Amino acid sequence: MENYDLICIGAGPTGLASAIEAKRAGMRPLVIDKGCLCNSIYHYPANMIFFTTPELLEIGDLPLTTQAEKPTRIEALKYYRKCAEHYELDVRLYELVLRIEGNDGKFTVVTRTQTGSEKKYGAKKIVVATGYYDLPNELGVKGENLPHVSHYYTEPFAYWHEPVVVVGGKSSAAEAALELYRNGAHVTLVHRDAEMGHSIKYWLRPDIMNRIKAGQVKALLETKVKEITATEVIVVNKSGVESRLPAKRVFLLTGHHPDYDFIQSLGVKLDPDSKRPAIDPNSLESNVPGIHLAGVIIGGRFTGEIFIENGRFHGKQIIDALTREKESAIAKGHH
Repeated sequence: MENYDLICIGAGPTGLASAIEAKRAGMRPLVIDKGCLCNSIYHYPANMIFFTTPELLEIGDLPLTTQAEKPTRIEALKYYRKCAEHYELDVRLYELVLRIEGNDGKFTVVTRTQTGSEKKYGAKKIVVATGYYDLPNELGVKGENLPHVSHYYTEPFAYWHEPVVVVGGKSSAAEAALELYRNGAHVTLVHRDAEMGHSIKYWLRPDIMNRIKAGQVKALLETKVKEITATEVIVVNKSGVESRLPAKRVFLLTGHHPDYDFIQSLGVKLDPDSKRPAIDPNSLESNVPGIHLAGVIIGGRFTGEIFIENGRFHGKQIIDALTREKESAIAKGHH
């Protein structure tokens, strides 16, 4: 079994930043991810542009150069790959962490590889930076897992002149509906509330509202999905009236959530309401000694509070705390 000073679970910007900081502090880090490098960003819509400026996505003091003012999904994916290469990070992709055994200073991380075999790695400390984009908030309706239904929106080009139903009321749903409409799809937007979400990106709100007003995007507000069939989405409005919407493709863009079960399986306590984990605000160490949390999972249900922009600093915070801890242990050892 190979031993490391630190194992980061999650190879997104926050996990990579944590491993980079560890390496710069003279530690030996390992990064493990069940998907590809920056799996969440990979699953973003193909033509997505970040809400932020390039320098706010930077890690490891490496510059992110972009063609336009705001970085694109492709630019971010290339940039984070370059960061991993530059710092020669030890990264194991497509390996699922099954469980963590042992305790502070002597953990064993057990994974399952793509071939189904189990592997074990030793670690003194753990950083969990698993993000939240791979666990969609499911509707729990019949037909949700049919092949033409997706919790991720990619691109619009296959749906020219086709009926498409988009479910959701936040930025991702508005963005998908607009792009589909502009590429010739017949879009119906279904949202359970009386109006679109308050957190919609400021430049999208007038655009989607005007398209709805003009009837270019059909919007059914205060409406819930009852069932999805091979050809239709059956919805019910607040008066209990049922309608059938034809649908070649269905995008359920109802948000995502962190992997609470995995976090709790490590012994980390979550607040029953907010799902925020119990952590020390300075070292980001959880109630389980030696297990630190980084990135969006710190926000619990409030995933909108933490982005790459602030999550990328969590690694430095953790490594600084570990370095102080090590120094004080050495100092005590000398007395």
